[in-house]
Amino acid sequence: MSRNNLSERDVCTKFIAPALTAAGWDIQTQIREEVGFTKGRIIVRGRLVTRGKAKRADYLLYYKHLPLALIEAKDQSHAVGDGMQQALGYAETLDIPYVFSSNGKGFQFHDRTGASPTLEQTLLLDEFPSPEDLWQRYQTWKGLAPAQAEV
Repeated sequence: MSRNNLSERDVCTKFIAPALTAAGWDIQTQIREEVGFTKGRIIVRGRLVTRGKAKRADYLLYYKHLPLALIEAKDQSHAVGDGMQQALGYAETLDIPYVFSSNGKGFQFHDRTGASPTLEQTLLLDEFPSPEDLWQRYQTWKGLAPAQAEV
C-alpha cells in the first residue's frame, strides 16, 4: 500500500496517535477520538423527516479535564491544512482554543486565542506540543497565576 493512499483512519492510527503519545499526551486520560457533539440537523420535506449528518471531532485533547485542543484528520490525498476550516467550526462550537489539522505528514496549527506570534503555522509530526506546553499557553492567555490554575 502506497503511503499516499492511506485512509483517514490509517492516518489517525499510524501517524497522529503516535505523534500525540510521543509529545506526552496520555491516550487513556487526555485523548478522545471520534467525539460526536451534535446529532445532526433535522430536515423536514413535506411529511418526511430525516436527520442530517452528525458532527464529530476526530480528536479532542484534554488537560486537567479541560478540552484544550481539537484535531481534524484527513486522508493523505488532502493537504496538511485541508481540514482547518472544518476544525475551526467545530472548535468555535465547542469553545476550544487550539486547533490542528493533519494528513499524517505534519500538522497545521491555529491558535484561536491570538496570543501566538503567528495565527497559523505548520509543524512536523515530532513538533506537536506537549500537554504542558498547551496548558502554559492557555494559562498565559487567560492570565492565570499558578494558584488560580490549580483551581
